[in-house]
This record gives sequence, structure tokens and C-alpha cells, in this order.
Amino acid sequence: MRAQSSAIQGSEIAVTTPGADGPDGHRSGTLQAALGVTAFSLTFPATAWGLEGFGPWSLVAVRSALAAVVAGGCLLALRVPVPARRHRAGLAVVAAGVVLGFPLLTTLALRTSTTAHAAVVVGLLPLTTALFSALRTGARPSRLFWGAALAGAAAVIAFTVQQSGGALTSADAYLFGALLICAAGYTEGGRLARVMPGWQVIGWALVLCLPLSLPGALVALSYEPARLSAHSVTGLLWVAVGSQFLGLVVWYRGMAAIGIPKASQLQLAQPLLTLVWSVLLLGERLTPAAPLTAAAVLVCIALTQRARG
Repeated sequence: MRAQSSAIQGSEIAVTTPGADGPDGHRSGTLQAALGVTAFSLTFPATAWGLEGFGPWSLVAVRSALAAVVAGGCLLALRVPVPARRHRAGLAVVAAGVVLGFPLLTTLALRTSTTAHAAVVVGLLPLTTALFSALRTGARPSRLFWGAALAGAAAVIAFTVQQSGGALTSADAYLFGALLICAAGYTEGGRLARVMPGWQVIGWALVLCLPLSLPGALVALSYEPARLSAHSVTGLLWVAVGSQFLGLVVWYRGMAAIGIPKASQLQLAQPLLTLVWSVLLLGERLTPAAPLTAAAVLVCIALTQRARG
């Protein structure tokens, strides 16, 4: 028990001093943030699979409840103490933005939108997260950072809009609402990950939502009966465990290590990864513009990672 407590305390010390490990710590943080982006890139295709057998409300409620059970089991097994009162407001923001708001709004959008069009949200998310971070934490990235971030966002937006034929849909209101609420959740989660392990941030946020998600799942399933299939079950399991819990664990750890603005810019690659998965898993078609956009985004990511914040 004492050894376990020491390990937990040690992990908290590690995240309260981001960058203390020098280049190795920065590389580790970058890798963890990149793993989070990879997990998130599968969210839209997995949601499309889940919608084959679940209604939008039941899919979101069940995924949140399942993720909360997994997270709560980990917190209980490790006997992690309840967060201090001063952290609970921040956890509520994470819960509202990342656990409930973003999944619900994007799932509603994906009923009528393609994954390519929905990727517009992810293309704008890094820049919006950096803006929220500057307002919330006082971060002041350099002009080079902002220039590269804006260029990368513009490249991603141009590509994803071109992929959707350049037409706006009724799903855009859901998508832009998801963009704003998720950026707030990412920013607050990244801030909290500096004072507690990242997996505990998302774990407690999920548990905080359980009194809503569990009865919500039961009610939603009574109105939207599930039609189980290999695709729908696989999609549900991925968005619940892969995207909602494991992906956010490494994402918040990465943000704590390298900073919210720089970690957020790694997410510029997410729309392109999502489009690749959409081709492989959903049979969607890509245009020849994809490799050119990928090269432009990689250059912008490199510049944002080198820029001083």
C-alpha cells in the first residue's frame, strides 16, 4: 500500500514539472500526444460504425457509461483518492466538453454528414485549443507559432471542405458547437494534467458523468433499440475504451509534458488520418490533393514544435 502510494505521488510530481526531464521528457510527451491523436482519428469512422446499430443518443450514453465503468474500476483498484475540491470545477468542464458535449454533437452531425466534412471540426480544433489556452493559462506562443498554426489550419480546412464538395450542411451547427466545447475541455484537462496524472483527469471526469450517462443509456436504449452487429459493437467499444478513455489518457499526459499549444498542433494531422481510416474502413474515396495537404500539414507541425511558446 505504501509502495503504491509512493508510485502515485511520484507520478504526480512528474506531471507537475513538465519538461523537467529535458529532451527525453519532451520526446515522450510528443509521442504520447501523437498516440492520442491516432486514437482520436479513429473516432469518426468508429462512430459511423456504431450508428449502424445504435441511435445517436444511445451510442453517446452507452459509450460514456462503458468508459466510466473502465475508468472507475482503475481508480478503485489503485485506491486513488477523490480529487481536491479546488480541482472539481475543472473536472466538470472536462466532463461537459470531452465526455458529453463533443461526442454528442459530433454523433448528431454524423447522422447527415460524412466523416470528411466532419473533419473540418478537427482541423479547427488545434487553433481553437491554443486560443482557449492563451486565455485560460496566460500562454503566449510566438508569432512563428501562430503563423504556422494558422497556415496548418487553413490547409486542413481547405482540404476537408474540398472533400465534402465545398457545400455547408445542416450539421455544421453541431460541428462548430462541438469545436468550441471540446477546446474548452482540452484546455482545462491539460491544465489539470499538470497537477495530477492525465489518466486520473479523464477517469474522474468520466465517473463524474456516470450518474447521467448510466440512466441516460437505459432511457435512450428504450427509445432507440440497438441492432447489434460486428460493426456496431466494434465501433461502440472503440469510442468507449479507445477514444473516450485510453486516447485521452495519453493525450492529457502529452499536453502536460510539452504544453497545451504545441500538443494541440499535433492534432492538425488528425483529419488526414481520419480520411485514411475512412477509405480503409468505410470505403470513402480520396482526391489527389491528400498527399499535398499531408506534406503542408507536416511542415506546419514541425514549425509549431520548434517555435518557442
